[in-house]
Amino acid sequence: MSGAIYMAASGALAYEKRLEIISNNLANVNTVGYKMDEGHFRLFDMADPTGPPIEITTQTAGSQADMFWIEFNMFTDYSNGSLRNTGNDFDLALVGKGFFCVQSPDGIQYTRKGEFTLNSEGVLVTQDGWPVVGDSGEIRVQSDASPHKYKKFEVDREGIVNVDGSQVGRLRIVDFPRPYHLQKTGNSLFKLMDETIGETQAEEVDVSQGFIELSNVDAVKMMTEMIEVLRGYESYQKVIRSVDEANAKVINEVAN
Repeated sequence: MSGAIYMAASGALAYEKRLEIISNNLANVNTVGYKMDEGHFRLFDMADPTGPPIEITTQTAGSQADMFWIEFNMFTDYSNGSLRNTGNDFDLALVGKGFFCVQSPDGIQYTRKGEFTLNSEGVLVTQDGWPVVGDSGEIRVQSDASPHKYKKFEVDREGIVNVDGSQVGRLRIVDFPRPYHLQKTGNSLFKLMDETIGETQAEEVDVSQGFIELSNVDAVKMMTEMIEVLRGYESYQKVIRSVDEANAKVINEVAN
């Protein structure tokens, strides 16, 4: 296989990776608390073979026709999404850095998806039924020792939970050193990949009751990038076909 086909194939594979990321982002444009992914590429410039690899991302990548893709990594953009007012007292959104803590079957996981509810025992839980963790464990929303027997449920900006004017707990809102060593586990949840990194109390963060944080995906931007990627991928396919046809022609002429 010629060097031209190698370069075109390398570019086509890079564009496939970009398309996978963009497609997944678009599929989650309406997912509460979703954080968009980006790709990070290291390219080897054929025009400067002695130079260092070039670092680009899916957000800055254009046509790299004269380069080999040699390494790919994916990372998550943790910037805040916009808020939507739902009027539901159990919907909570974080403004700033930090994560809610959730007690999953696989241990503590972290999320920005604050679509909470109550289970039959009056415990504040996620839509999957997993308890939301407070500073002292589960948060029970009840009055007079009976679940669901209360008049007013309030959460202030610091995450303190009050039922009928009495404090029943405080949301455990944590943060981690950057870059985050977190892995997506689905449903806007993350787990910590490096156990040597400890949680820290989230600072400069407010809780907004009655709101949810929307996905931080810019749908218009993603659609524009998808069109650019599809066109770029087609151009690499054309290069591969052209080089293949040229090689076939040379082989046939030599054979004759």
